Amino acid sequence: MEVIQNSSVSLGTTDIKVAPVGLGAWAWGDTMVWSYGKGYDDDDIKEAFNVSINKGVNFIDTAEIYGKGKSEELIGTFLKATEAETVIATKFMPYPWRVTKNSLREALMKSLKRLQVDRVDLYQTHWPFPPVPVKRWMDAMADAVDDGLVKAVGVSNYSKDQMLRASEQLAKRNIRLASNQVEYSLWRRRPETSGLIDTCNELGVTLIAYSPLAMGMLTGKYSPANPPPGIRGKRYGRNKLVRLEKLTGLMRELGENHNGKSPAQVALNWLICKGSVPIPGAKNAEQAEHNAGALGWKLSDEEVHLLDRESKK
Repeated sequence: MEVIQNSSVSLGTTDIKVAPVGLGAWAWGDTMVWSYGKGYDDDDIKEAFNVSINKGVNFIDTAEIYGKGKSEELIGTFLKATEAETVIATKFMPYPWRVTKNSLREALMKSLKRLQVDRVDLYQTHWPFPPVPVKRWMDAMADAVDDGLVKAVGVSNYSKDQMLRASEQLAKRNIRLASNQVEYSLWRRRPETSGLIDTCNELGVTLIAYSPLAMGMLTGKYSPANPPPGIRGKRYGRNKLVRLEKLTGLMRELGENHNGKSPAQVALNWLICKGSVPIPGAKNAEQAEHNAGALGWKLSDEEVHLLDRESKK
């Protein structure tokens, strides 16, 4: 079978080039949803980082709230120990008590300090929380770009209309919105039905797909007889796991057509075929290497259609 080399993709219309698969760092330091400090530690995370970089996964996404800053701190330490070129993205959380433009600047400076960098490649607003309007945060983002603290601006969890408002406001400062990071996977396809993907394409905005494996549900690891633990088990109940079995069965079948790719690798490759940049997490070297296995090959149009049809059920 022909091996397809996945070339790098641009974030929006910027000159920032990233691998078609990134690395999400939500679990790095998080004890609320993930089991940081129990099932894995800093050494495991460091190995995940190094394996990802060595496999060409150069795009790492974090946020100030991940592990209450611990994720950024770990990445900052790892960056000091590597000479590899990386693209680092982080996020500003617009808590209700953050109401001024200066709130974003203060949060950004703290993120830069934890990351041990002078400028972040992509800075994103984490949620479009009220009461502060989109305009104010985009003005603050533009100021940060003008001051050389941020290279590109993105948003996260923005609807189509909110993204349009963000793009229009940035355009007044001659800045193009680079990305919108939303939940998107074979399990969660709302970005397609809401018109978000079409609008991203019209604006030249890259869709970054978080939870691309539906918090592990698309790995084939879980079933009605073996549900996930904790919060994930409550979110994905037995009925959902029953419906998921046919989809994961198809993913296994298609993976066999591509030299034994796993359901997770098929799920990630499906997102690449959809034109998005998935950012799966990795808590250790094995997971990082597995994620990188989504690169270097491509599902056929017919296979994408089969997955589309089964996942809609």
